[in-house]
Amino acid sequence: MNVTTIGIDLPKTVFSIHGTDHHGKVVVRKRLNRPKLLPFFAQLAPYLIGTETCSGAHYCYQR
Repeated sequence: MNVTTIGIDLPKTVFSIHGTDHHGKVVVRKRLNRPKLLPFFAQLAPYLIGTETCSGAHYCYQR
């Protein structure tokens, strides 16, 4: 799998993964539970990852 960029939604139980190649073509779209998440990422070559955050994320860390 030739994934160069991964987007991940960080929920409580099931993670939504969206991966593209260097042309921007979608090459992977999966929903993974916690036990399957690390094994999935471990089998990929190095990639850029982006995470989803909520608008209140900065507030939570400024306390």
